[in-house]
Parts: sequence; structure tokens; C-alpha cells
Amino acid sequence: MPQKFEVHILGCGSALPTRKHLPSCQVVDVRDKLLLLDCGEGAQLAWRKTGLNWQKISHIFLTHAHGDHVFGLPGLISTMGLLGRTAPLFVHGPSTLQPFIQCVVEQFCTNLDYEIHFEPVDSTRHQIIFEDRSMKVWSLPLQHRVPCCGYLIQEKPGLPHILRKMIDFYNIPTWAINHIKAGEDWKTETGEVIPHERLTTPPDPVRSYAYCSDTMPTADLTEWLRGVDLLYHEATYADDDIDQAQRYGHSTARQAATVARAANVKKLLLGHFSARYDDENVLLEEAKSIFQNAFLAHEDLRITP
Repeated sequence: MPQKFEVHILGCGSALPTRKHLPSCQVVDVRDKLLLLDCGEGAQLAWRKTGLNWQKISHIFLTHAHGDHVFGLPGLISTMGLLGRTAPLFVHGPSTLQPFIQCVVEQFCTNLDYEIHFEPVDSTRHQIIFEDRSMKVWSLPLQHRVPCCGYLIQEKPGLPHILRKMIDFYNIPTWAINHIKAGEDWKTETGEVIPHERLTTPPDPVRSYAYCSDTMPTADLTEWLRGVDLLYHEATYADDDIDQAQRYGHSTARQAATVARAANVKKLLLGHFSARYDDENVLLEEAKSIFQNAFLAHEDLRITP
């Protein structure tokens, strides 16, 4: 059974909160390690509905210094302190966010029992900005009105699966299982060497998730997204508002779908909807005319790449 890799949508609206949508915020759960992507207004209330433990957040990845992506952060930082957090918190984002983080800490969160480390991200470079045993996180330079970057989260390969029937047939003890998964052969009591390839099946395929909000489409972005399992791409406007999209550094649903098709991604999740749309199905239909495997994000959605 594949290990956990889930995306929880807490907010998928744009600048104006509506009765349907909160501003941008997501939780990505990779093997029970929680990453927060953006932190718009209302993030704490939306988080409560997930049942996830927000003290498990170790890293927050912010895309840019616009309020609909960060106004939920002061409350979240404060609440973590009130709940007794002691583990350090790492906040990643363009350097333009550093004064905001510093102001939050100095004005509202002066007596925290945990440290906040701001780690600036070069929003002009596609590079690894975080890595552990489970995953790599890459920055994705985006084209917006201010320095902005998205994030690509890639699983690292897991170990092969050992076959139950082989464990029983060769009486393999529990202590040896992880050694075999790591590539060791098994030697029976009679001295026969059983290659680990006969004892195991290949590991699960690695999965990837890309978060792109806010941006206009670019050729470089298409290359960096090639083959991604699940792409969240902003679709703030429909194509009849393309002039508005260009003016404010956003994408239409058709443009998002064109990026998905060109990058040969597997699934496209549309989000960052303008408040002008009471029914986002107009955006979905527009996207599906270009890329069929497209879906609308919504609050409380949980999706696997």
C-alpha cells in the first residue's frame, strides 16, 4: 500500500473571501510530515475541520507578499505558542516577506517558547530549498506583480516490498526484513543464497505535486512541471477576462489547462478563483476543452497526487 501523500485544500479563493471560498492555504501531508503552503485569512478555522495536528507543521512555504496568502500567519504563529509549541518553525518565501515575519514576531508574538527561522527563497531560481529522507521541495519561479514562487514537492523512492510468501517459505526472521529491503540477499540455514530480487517487488512509484499560485503562464514553468502527477494552477479568470488577468499577473482557466497539457501532467486542479464567479464551472468547462483531466478545488477537498 502506498505511503501517505495527501493535499488538503483549506482555501482556494483569491483576494476577496466569499461565502464559498477562503484565500489561499493548503496542507500537504507527506508520510505524516505536514507542510503548509500559504496561509491566507481563515486558515486556522479551516485547519480545525481537517482534524490534523497543526503542531506537526515544521515548514511553511509562502509564495509572495500579498495579503491573501499571508494574513492568516500571525494568528497561526500565536496559536501554536498558546498550545505550547517548543519545536522550531521554518518559514520559507521570497525575501520581501522577511519584514512582515519580523513584525509579526516583534509586535504580537514576543514570548514564544519556540524559534521561528525565516529562510529566504530566491524567486528567480528553480532549485531545491528543502530536503529530508522523504521528499524534496523545489522552488518554481512564477511571473506575478511582485517576487513570487511556487513549490514542487517530490517524494523520494521508498524501499522495495518483501513478499509475504517468501518470508514464510524461507522462514525469514523479522530482524532480516529491512536488510533485505535495503538490498541484501538472504542466506538459508543450508547455505543457499536467495537474491533479494526474488524476495521483493519494486517500490511504489514516486509521486509529485506542484503548487502554482499566483502566476502568468511562462515557457520555463512548463518545463519544470513536466510529468508532474498533480498540478494546482491558479485559474483566477475565464478567458473572456484575459486582459484583466494580464493586468494583474494572473492566468485564465484556459491558460492553466494549456500549461498542464504542454507539461504532460497527469491531473490539473484549478484554484485561486476570482470572487466574481458564483459558479466556477465556467472555468472548469474552459479548462476541460484543453485538458480533460481537470478538476475544481474546493475547501475541505482532500486529494492524492
